[in-house]
This record gives sequence, C-alpha cells and structure tokens, in this order.
Amino acid sequence: MHAANSKYSLSDLSARFELELRGDGDLLIEGVGTLDSAGPKNITFLANPSYRKSLPDTEAGAVILKESDADACPTHCLVAEDPYVAYARVATLFDARPAAPPGIHPTAVIAESALIGKNVSIGAHVVIGDGCKIGDGCTIRAGTVLEANCSLGDGCHLYANVSLGYGVVLGKRVMIHPGAVIGADGFGIAFAGDHWEKVPQLGSVIIGDDCEIGANSCIDRGAVGNTVLEEDCRLDNLCQIGHNVKVGAHTAIASMGCAAGSATIGKYCILAGQAAVNGHVEIADRTTLAATSKAMRPITEPGTTWSGLIPAQPFKDWQRNLSRLRKLDELARKVNKLEKQIGKLTENE
Repeated sequence: MHAANSKYSLSDLSARFELELRGDGDLLIEGVGTLDSAGPKNITFLANPSYRKSLPDTEAGAVILKESDADACPTHCLVAEDPYVAYARVATLFDARPAAPPGIHPTAVIAESALIGKNVSIGAHVVIGDGCKIGDGCTIRAGTVLEANCSLGDGCHLYANVSLGYGVVLGKRVMIHPGAVIGADGFGIAFAGDHWEKVPQLGSVIIGDDCEIGANSCIDRGAVGNTVLEEDCRLDNLCQIGHNVKVGAHTAIASMGCAAGSATIGKYCILAGQAAVNGHVEIADRTTLAATSKAMRPITEPGTTWSGLIPAQPFKDWQRNLSRLRKLDELARKVNKLEKQIGKLTENE
C-alpha cells in the first residue's frame, strides 16, 4: 500500500508497467477515476466497449486503452494489450489505505505454543490458539480468531473478525476479508428414523498461495479428508463452499456462488453471481457458469459456457417437463419438417 500523496509521471508508469506512452511523459498522475469522473490529475481506463462513448468527453489526465482506441483519445494515453489488467497494476500504486505496523496489540491473546514469524502485525482482541504457525509479514486484524493448529504462510492478510477453524492451512499471500469463516463444520447430518444425528467433520481446509476470500464467505471443513482451494482462487463476498469441495487453481466465483459437498470444480473456471454446483458433480477446466445457473450434472467438456435456471415446481411435473425439454431440439426439427411438407401440400392444392 502507498501513501495518499503518491505522484507518478506518465513516463514512470509507462516504463514500470511496459506500456506504450502517447503524450507528455512529464505529466504527474495523483490518483484514479472513471472516464466520466476523472480529472486532469487522474488516470482512467477503457476496457469495456460499452463505455467507449465516454472517451471523447473525458477530462482525465490520461487513459489506459487498446491500440484501436488510441486515435480517438482526446488526452494522453498509455496503450495496453489488456487495459483492465494494466489499470489494476497502476491503481495499486494509489491505494492509500495504511499498512498495519508490525507488532502485537496488548489485548491480543496468543497461546504460548504458537509460533509467530518476523514483522507480523496482530491487532486488538485477536485470539491465536495452541500450535498455530504465523509466517513472516502476516497481518491479522482486530477480532480475528484462529483455533488451534492453524498455519499461515508468509504475507497473509486476515481482515477484521475472520474465523479460522481447527487446523486450517493457508498458503502464502492469502487475503481473507472481514467476517469470512474458514473451517466451520460442513452440513453433515444423518437422519435416524425420527431425528437428525450429526456426522463428525474430521477434515480441514487447505487454501493455496495467492487466494482471496471475500467478506462473509464460508468454506466448510472436510468431513473425511480436506476441502481444498488450489492457488490463485478468488471468491467474492457471500460465497459458500461445502465440505470436501475441490476448487482448481485460478478459478473465480462471484457473489453468492456456491458449491455443495464433494463437488469438484476445475482450473480457470468462472462461476458468475449465484451460480451453483450440485454435490458430487465434477466441472471441467475453463468452464463458465452464467449468473444464477445451476450445474446439476457433470460438465465434461473443457472451455464451455453454461446457463439455465428454471423455477421450482412439483417434482413429478419437473421430471416430465425435463424429459421433454431434452427432446426440444428434436421436436423443433420435426415441426420444421412438417411445416415444409404442409407448405408443399398447400402449393399443390
């Protein structure tokens, strides 16, 4: 994170991020903004064609954009192959939120057996249980609780009121936003004739390097074995990952996306808002589920996009309708063929 008064010249930004500069390299940039709101000391970006109409009238000091949009830019610009990625890197320089200073707040409760690395920041009322291992450079904000035997790799950042259950393991540079709960019991219950009995959740949660977990999201511990997120997974706010789910590397799940117990989601997948994967279902690599879509059966072909949501209805009606829906294409072809035959009969008359 950087000071609020950071200033960077366009030539500096161009060299630092390997972007082509068109305009005055001495122009100082002091912050970021949108195409509509940015002023002469701000830098903005154009990535979505829907916003191209705002480019001619922008008052920004500079715009990050593609080569194809450069000639239409009324101000200085930095040309990028992917303007959004370039903007993300530039905007990091203007993050004015202060870094937490190293040290342990006097109200923190830390077990004697816990191992705390170098340059760690531990905030007010943090609780760290027996046998926990905290890597170098970690930040643990106020009110966060780590149960016994948790492990954090170097450079992790846990925001306020995060909860890690027993034995949760985080890789390096994992970021967890406020209120997230990692390693609570999964929904394991068995119906014993007239009542429910709890199934012990004996596994844990393993999260790989460079993952980010959004606010108030929940990742359940495994029932047998572990729930696993591989490296560079990104979960938005309010996501739910059930017990023993496996999420492949570089997969992103938007707000309220969820995966039921023992689902397997491949690498580089995208689950849009409220998309869901049914329990024990396997999703191939690079699959995209559109918003509110429900994957009820395995998706075996990599790189495909799926969409669909049908409101609830009586189960027998749903079964009948689904069986007909699967034959909809075949039915349409038959209807088309019949229409052509009827047309010929009418002509002959």
